Amino acid sequence: MTALPAHTPALSPTETDLLDRYWRAANFLSVGQIYLRDNPLLRKPLTREHVKHMLLGHWGTTPGRTDRSC
Repeated sequence: MTALPAHTPALSPTETDLLDRYWRAANFLSVGQIYLRDNPLLRKPLTREHVKHMLLGHWGTTPGRTDRSC
């Protein structure tokens, strides 16, 4: 394992913004994969018909959930 340098420079505001946008997009796609069966780009107002009735399948492509409130 390679050690990190003693001082790792902080991300610039642009890099931080890009990382935040990437993180939000990845989470949006994950939620769509898990819960939606139609209208993934939300081009129409979300309705009950767009949501899966039962969550089935492998969630290996989505990040783990860290909250325990669900």
